[in-house]
Amino acid sequence: MRRLRVFESISIDGYFCDAHGDMQWAHAGADDPEFISWVGGNASGGGELLFGRVTYDHMRAWWTTLQAAAAMPVVAKGMNAATKWVASRSLQGAGGLDWSGARLLDGDAVAAVRALKQSGGPGITLLGSGSLAAQLGAAGLVDEYQLVIVPVALGGGRTIFSGERKLALQHSRTFKNGRVVVTYAA
Repeated sequence: MRRLRVFESISIDGYFCDAHGDMQWAHAGADDPEFISWVGGNASGGGELLFGRVTYDHMRAWWTTLQAAAAMPVVAKGMNAATKWVASRSLQGAGGLDWSGARLLDGDAVAAVRALKQSGGPGITLLGSGSLAAQLGAAGLVDEYQLVIVPVALGGGRTIFSGERKLALQHSRTFKNGRVVVTYAA
């Protein structure tokens, strides 16, 4: 069975976006060379990617540009080459996927990801897509959470967790920019 990892930037008080849906805070301080090097290495791990529709739109709009290739060439190359699964009700039957390697998941996202995990193939990383991460976590489909804790408190917003969830720390790393990456087994 394939493993599903959720990769998410969160505030120190646990939110993936603020109360207005804004995520600009997650990019502040991301220009730390050590952090950029870690991101490049982390993105080179192979596997397939999973997005909700909103995150897919944002990722496609950035990673297909010359600016992305210049800023983070290793990550851009990997993002553009990877198989990308997209969970979306609004794109169903619309043929709206225009990023190389992108494939639409049919029907209910939880059922589609459950079937995807049971199929053969490499591990899957859900990038961002906080609402989808919450649904998949609640359904018990997440094997690992890799959280980038950004040193900002939002005071409110949306979280990827609902209800109590016991996690086991696998690894942590602190960067000079104040970010802490923690990896938990679900």
